[in-house]
Amino acid sequence: MSLRHFLTLSDLTKQELENLIKRASELRKMQHAGEIYQPFVGRTLGMIFEKSSTRTRISFETGMGQFGGSAIFLSPNDTQLGRGEPLEDSARVISSMVDIIMIRTFGHEKVETFAEYSSVPIINALTDEFHPCQLLADMQTYYEHRGSIENKIVTWVGDGNNMCASYMQAAHQFGFELRVAAPYGFEPDPELMKRFSHCVSIVENVQEAAKDSNLIVTDVWASMGQV
Repeated sequence: MSLRHFLTLSDLTKQELENLIKRASELRKMQHAGEIYQPFVGRTLGMIFEKSSTRTRISFETGMGQFGGSAIFLSPNDTQLGRGEPLEDSARVISSMVDIIMIRTFGHEKVETFAEYSSVPIINALTDEFHPCQLLADMQTYYEHRGSIENKIVTWVGDGNNMCASYMQAAHQFGFELRVAAPYGFEPDPELMKRFSHCVSIVENVQEAAKDSNLIVTDVWASMGQV
């Protein structure tokens, strides 16, 4: 099998995403029932955090442990990334010592470069442009409480940030209509709007955007790193 990465939702097909959500729900039920399932014994996850996060670290580290593997936390102070080592070299070295890597960083080009030079799969745990893992959690939550989100209406209220961008991708991949109610001057990336115009629209009035919606989503009103 060729090496695959998860940098955005577009890296997986619609069917793969749906299967992933269903399998994640099965695994969650197994874990809550006390069933031991450890397919990752002897495997190591490298966790690179240029942006800190309590929930992301705990969820990835705990999940890897529950699956029988181990996780290594790497902050900029723990690696050469914080001291000017080229990403290409860091990717080669770190990937030669672990089985999979997750990265939580700033510019999306960093995870793309890391993936290009890595010998193991890369997971995007957040960049300024996309947040695919959070989207998977949201889609799983909807699936478990309401069933399939296909052909439903989803409303995004907030700025056109990384979460909004991933919801735009999700609208295409999962087959729902997305209405974006963003403040003036904080609209989503025009290129993404053009790409996903068949399933995403801008609705200036929040009440109109929320009308008949099956899911309403928002996020922090000042994105991480902004003042």
